Amino acid sequence: MRPSPSSVAGGPHTGALAPARPTRLARRGRLWIAIFPYLLVSPVILYEGVLIVVPIIQGILTSFTRTELAGLPPRFVGLANYIRLLTDPDMGTVAFATLFLTLASVVIALSVALGVAVLLHHPFRGRALIRTLIILPWAVPDLPVLMIFNWMLNPVFGVMNVFARLWPGVHENLQWLNEPDTARLAVIMIGSWKGYPFYCLVLLAALQGISEQLYEAARVDGANTWECFRHITVPSVLPTLVVLTLLALIFSIKGFSLVYLLTGGGPDLATETLVLHIYKTAFRFYDYSYGQTMGTVGLLASVALAAGFFSYDRRQGARGG
Repeated sequence: MRPSPSSVAGGPHTGALAPARPTRLARRGRLWIAIFPYLLVSPVILYEGVLIVVPIIQGILTSFTRTELAGLPPRFVGLANYIRLLTDPDMGTVAFATLFLTLASVVIALSVALGVAVLLHHPFRGRALIRTLIILPWAVPDLPVLMIFNWMLNPVFGVMNVFARLWPGVHENLQWLNEPDTARLAVIMIGSWKGYPFYCLVLLAALQGISEQLYEAARVDGANTWECFRHITVPSVLPTLVVLTLLALIFSIKGFSLVYLLTGGGPDLATETLVLHIYKTAFRFYDYSYGQTMGTVGLLASVALAAGFFSYDRRQGARGG
C-alpha cells in the first residue's frame, strides 16, 4: 500500500508533527509573565528611589558645597567641609557619646531580651499575658514615655530620688539629667527598656524553632542547664542574634527622639549623638552643608557596618555548609 501524499509531506496524519509556531496570544502571555514580577516591585523601587536614593545623592552632593542663608546659589568648596569635620573639636566628644551610648544600649537590650526569651520559652501559667505585657514598652510612643521619665527624674519632685535616698551615702536629691554620668545612665537604661521587647519576641520565635530532641539527647548525656544553653541554645539562635545586633546598632545610631526629648544632648555634649548633632547643625545653626557632610560620614559608617556583618554572616554560613 502506497503512503498517502499528505503523510509523505508531513501532513496532519503523520506520527511526528512539526512544532507549531507560537501564536501572538501565547507570546503576549509569556511577555506578561516575564514583566509581572517587575510590576509588583515597581512601587517599592519608586518609593526607594524618590524618597531615599534621591535625597541621599542630593545630600552627598551638598556636602561638597557651601550653602549661604541669603538665598545665593551653593558654592562648590570641594573637600573643605570634610577637612573641617576632621578638625572639629566637638566631633571627638560626639563620636565617643554615640559609640558609648549605642554599644551599651545594644549589649544590655540584647542580653535582657535573650534572658527573657529563654524564660518565656518554658511553659508556665500566665505566659500569654506576660508576652502581651512585655511588648508594651516598645509599642508605646516615645513622647508620652519620655515625658513620664522626665517627671520621674526631676531633681526636685521626681520619684527616682525617693529610691535613690534608700542607698547608703545618698543624702540629697540627685541631678539625674544634669550630670554627665547619670544622664548617660538614664539614656542607656531607657533606650534598652524601649528596645528589648522587640528583640525578645524575635529571639523567642527562634527558640521555638529548636527541636526538643536536642535538649533531651543532651540531658541523657548528662548535660546540665548551663551546658544546654551554651552548646544548643546559643549556637541555634546565633544567626538571629547576629541580624538583631545589626538592626539594634542601626536603630540606636539613628535614634533621635530619646536623646532630644530626654537630655537635649547635654550636659556638656555628654549625650549628644551624631544624629542630634546633625540636627542642631543644620536646623538650629543653619549650617546645612556641614550637616550634610556629617550625615554622609554617618551613612558611610552605617553601610560599612552592615557590610561587615553581612560578610561575617556569609563566612559563617559557608563554614557551616
